[in-house]
Amino acid sequence: MSSPLYIAIDTPDLEKAQALAGRVRHHVGGLKLGLEFFCANGHHGVHEMMKFDLPIFLDLKLHDIPNTVAKAIQALHLLEPAVLTVHAAGGRAMLEDAKAAAGAKTKVVAVTVLTSLDDGDLLDIGVGGKAEDQVARLADLARGAGLDGIVCSGAEVGLAKQIWPDGFFVVPGVRPAGGAMGDQKRAVTPREALDRGASILVVGRPISLAENPDMAAREIEATL
Repeated sequence: MSSPLYIAIDTPDLEKAQALAGRVRHHVGGLKLGLEFFCANGHHGVHEMMKFDLPIFLDLKLHDIPNTVAKAIQALHLLEPAVLTVHAAGGRAMLEDAKAAAGAKTKVVAVTVLTSLDDGDLLDIGVGGKAEDQVARLADLARGAGLDGIVCSGAEVGLAKQIWPDGFFVVPGVRPAGGAMGDQKRAVTPREALDRGASILVVGRPISLAENPDMAAREIEATL
């Protein structure tokens, strides 16, 4: 990959998604398409975004019984995304079946703790301890299930790297120094995330909502 920086295309509007990708294509290493985009545009929309000739990160965070997740991933084979997400909380059997169902060119990575959550939020859903403890548990589970890596915040990626030295680590929710945090609770800067072991960085609003998205992407790229 030419750059570890992936732009999050979080819009249901295909034309807006294409316009944004067109503006930043020379300063990012890939396109992250999430639920908003996929629910509105499906396979057709992904095919249209593939025309920019950048790796596609399909961030669907699949979480269901093993058979359902496996069949959903098989239904995505024609898209052959570079990266695909499932939820680590789905359990070992689901993770194993997800990896077995994916195409050879697709990295399957498990979401550990959403970057919008903190320790108090985890307690609300019955998970005791700190976010880093849960990330460590789920990273170990994903590794044992044969996945390629995990999704975690920059606050935990260093710990995950220690647990899984050759893992593939996706770090979303990074924010440039001085940038607005929004709904992110465990964010670090892009440079900090890379230094701690991130494989790719996912940046959305600091680029997509900037007055000049291309310049915003350039400025982040220059720090890496």
